[in-house]
Amino acid sequence: MKFFIDTANLAQIKEANDLGILDGVTTNPSLMAKEGVKGQDAIMQHYKTICEMVDGDISAEVVSTKFEDIVEEGKKLAAIHKNIVVKIPMIKDGIKAIKWFTDNGIPTNCTLVFSAGQAILAAKAGAKYVSPFVGRIDDSGWDGMELIGQIAQIFDIQGYKTEVLVASIRNPNHIIRSAELGAHVITSPLDSILGLLKHPLTDIGLAKFLEDAKKM
Repeated sequence: MKFFIDTANLAQIKEANDLGILDGVTTNPSLMAKEGVKGQDAIMQHYKTICEMVDGDISAEVVSTKFEDIVEEGKKLAAIHKNIVVKIPMIKDGIKAIKWFTDNGIPTNCTLVFSAGQAILAAKAGAKYVSPFVGRIDDSGWDGMELIGQIAQIFDIQGYKTEVLVASIRNPNHIIRSAELGAHVITSPLDSILGLLKHPLTDIGLAKFLEDAKKM
């Protein structure tokens, strides 16, 4: 299972990349704004900087909602760097655009997926990734991880090449469950990734080893 980090923060991207386990990055206009990156030129440069930091797929999200506009915006994003994956919302014109990009050799990530039916449409259109939002599904009172298992099973049965990219991860357990359920990729905040490192018995064991080492 591949690990992506979901942020526009360059320091966090570097920290995750320095761990040696990072496979890519996802970001969006909200995350860009959070880091104070505003204006088209600044956003394009920020994507380029991220691509130069991480050797892997970098999802760059369109803000357009009409087919022709999505295509034009997506072409500009794809031209930034060979690692760019155009991130497109799960809407009717988005599906049409995913098919266009697929036919023209540009990889896509279909975002804001909340059902198996939406995932099937994105896969049929040729998306490289579909991004179900497990945290937001949990917030609505349903089990987001149940959807991950359902989509992964459908893709396996049908032989779809589209990868399940689990998004809106809120805690380390979401990452573990994604691996158990056959997800291909997770995209997570840095704190959830670092949370996988932690266990109280590890801390206790390390303290004991260090204490014994001092006696040698």
